[in-house]
Amino acid sequence: MAYTQSGANGSVVGGLALSEPEVRQPPEKIAGILRMLGPGLIMAGGIVGSGELIAATHTGAKAGFVFLGLIIFGCVIKCFTQVEMARHAIVKGETTLGLLNRLPGPRLRVGRFKGNWIVLFWAFTMIFGFGQLGGIVGGVGQAMAIAMPITEKGQRYNEAASARAKLQVIDQQIAVGGNPESVEKRDVLAGRVDGFDFDSKPVDDRVWALILALLTAVMLVRGGFGFIEAFAAILVGAFTLVTIVNLFVLQTQPEWAVRAADLKAGLGLGFLSSGSEKIGLALATFGIIGVGAAEIVAYPYWCLEKGYGRWTGKREENESWFARAQGWIRVMQWDAWLSMVVYTFCTVVFYLLGAAVLGRLGLLPEKQDLIRTLSVMYTPVFGGYAVGVFLIGAVAVLFSTFFISNATKCRLYTDFATISGLVKLDDAQREKWVRGFGAALPLICVLVYVVWPNPGKLVVISGMFQSLLLVPLGFAVLWLRYREGEVRLQSGRAWDVMLWISFISFVGIGLYLAITKLGKIFG
Repeated sequence: MAYTQSGANGSVVGGLALSEPEVRQPPEKIAGILRMLGPGLIMAGGIVGSGELIAATHTGAKAGFVFLGLIIFGCVIKCFTQVEMARHAIVKGETTLGLLNRLPGPRLRVGRFKGNWIVLFWAFTMIFGFGQLGGIVGGVGQAMAIAMPITEKGQRYNEAASARAKLQVIDQQIAVGGNPESVEKRDVLAGRVDGFDFDSKPVDDRVWALILALLTAVMLVRGGFGFIEAFAAILVGAFTLVTIVNLFVLQTQPEWAVRAADLKAGLGLGFLSSGSEKIGLALATFGIIGVGAAEIVAYPYWCLEKGYGRWTGKREENESWFARAQGWIRVMQWDAWLSMVVYTFCTVVFYLLGAAVLGRLGLLPEKQDLIRTLSVMYTPVFGGYAVGVFLIGAVAVLFSTFFISNATKCRLYTDFATISGLVKLDDAQREKWVRGFGAALPLICVLVYVVWPNPGKLVVISGMFQSLLLVPLGFAVLWLRYREGEVRLQSGRAWDVMLWISFISFVGIGLYLAITKLGKIFG
């Protein structure tokens, strides 16, 4: 759905056509505030699939428990930048790209095209965002290929791969003193695995990825905000519950339990001596877990589409307007912080599962076996039902992420086209552009996966560039706060301290990745 939001002057700002204000008084009681939440839930639906299920799990599997503290810090600290950006959007009725395009610094003009440095950098990072979504739709395709193989080769591959996954779990149980029955089961499973050519992959995952991309395109063309909001809530909630149960039951099994020593190591500073490769992986994960740079940019769009900006009304220098603005900012803060609690908890759960099960087995969730490898995390608890349980959850969460992320990008790309001067769109044309992007973007993502069928690595690379984008976003938030911030609507010095901590951490991580990773990528 295109935007019809009211800016401070009830006019056109940020590249979007803005309608006249529709003043509503913000709720004051908790029950009323909870009924007005929604944008954060959409963000959580988009976050859990890539940052939590794939990136956090991959980091836990490869590095163990040592980065637990950094993972939690990454989820929490970025929320301050997210809230501050949304605060300015609500007060001014202006989209994120519109706000960023007014920042000082170099600008590029080529014909009709114009844009400042930070908007152009955002556009550059979005190229790698296709890799992230390609990895996600590939993950959904893998899950469906396991649940419903299309080809005979796919069926045979599933049977052999399932036996191999069970074999890996039994080997771990035997290593810590398994019973004789475990040895007998191992011999049976080994017979199914020996001699099978796992390097010859079936095409089922790519066919399913294409089918699901086409379904997503149809849903994006036909669906609106309310549908997206409800869709995210149902899918994310179901799988989150299953995953939490899995982690807690895992604590009853000594060979898989997360021990106090593991948590102590993860919350300390031991990660500083873990080696450059693992640190680089963790910092790339930092960029994508919780609200990554893409979500910080996107969140104000959903706040505006929900109506927080429009309901604040046209800017007026009187007490009623300031009270109304503060009220809707308070609603937004509840929305952002509650969603932060949800996705932080989910991130920690997936990270711990990756470290406790996959890390101890020496398994990495990547390439075309990503989904099957991830399902191993559920095998100690759910046994033979693990794959089925995980497949339902993986399809739900990954498809939710794919759908929501594409829905967000439809709005962002349309806004970028207008603020950069590439096109001039009225309301009807803007709606067509949003729906046009909805039809095209999912198919581009599938193409990326077909060319490079390695979902885990695609997501991590995208996370690295999102980490770099955090640096200019942190600068933008500070500039807006001190140069355009409404003193009466600010949150005080403690809030400023957290914004500066956020910015400093963004700069540190950005510099580290630029020096250690980009140099390798670009030779």
